[in-house]
Amino acid sequence: MMMSSIYQINKGINKPIEFNGLHGQYIAYLAGGLVLLLICFALLYILGVPLLLVMPLVLGLGGGLFYAVTLLSKRFGVHGLSKHLAKRGLPGYVKFSSRRVFTGLKQQGLCRPERSRT
Repeated sequence: MMMSSIYQINKGINKPIEFNGLHGQYIAYLAGGLVLLLICFALLYILGVPLLLVMPLVLGLGGGLFYAVTLLSKRFGVHGLSKHLAKRGLPGYVKFSSRRVFTGLKQQGLCRPERSRT
């Protein structure tokens, strides 16, 4: 009896999730935006705004959402947006006026001990 005929091998085990060209977290961004549009539509409809104004507004915003999320997915890829936002949060440079910051690390035990050169 052949064992390979019973068990199927999943060859996409470490690949990122992809749906219609959207990778990873962009699927969640699109889903969240669509939920917000649904809530916006419901609120405007309940408030009595005419349907001829609500529908084009929601459809236009939905189309813009699809376009923006697709552009982000194509520009940054799977993890690129997270890396881009993290890199923007880094300072351009760090300025110290004394060495006390570094000498304090050694006293607190946060610094690795020096190796003896023999």
